[in-house]
Amino acid sequence: MDTDSSILPFTLASVHDSTAMKDIPYESGAYYIFDRAYNHFRMLYKIHQIEAFFVVRAKKNLQYKIIKWKRRLPKNVLSDVTIELTGFYPRQYYPKYLRLVRYWDEEQKRELVFLTNAMHISALQVAELYKNRWQVELFFKWL
Repeated sequence: MDTDSSILPFTLASVHDSTAMKDIPYESGAYYIFDRAYNHFRMLYKIHQIEAFFVVRAKKNLQYKIIKWKRRLPKNVLSDVTIELTGFYPRQYYPKYLRLVRYWDEEQKRELVFLTNAMHISALQVAELYKNRWQVELFFKWL
């Protein structure tokens, strides 16, 4: 059996998820939804540069500075802020502003924190995009 991951549609379990980011054929105007394993700022910036959009779960140790706050937040949106990354490498790899959305998921009783370059959609739409991604993942687990 050929195990060359460059020709397989799936990678081996020993391969970290974020390494697959470079193999995705990104398209301008499309939305890409990732879990925390995909906090690969160099690749996220490439997505931004081709004018595509992403939503990714933020890691807990993310270093950033808040640039601007949104007020009047809808229900379950805990905060919606524009940030710049302050970590040495993340700042070099993603030099533009990002949006950080904190959302309370009532179903799972937990806070979710998202990073996105989609400044033009609502914070609830950011959370909904991720929720839809999770539904697809649950479907594949069911299979």
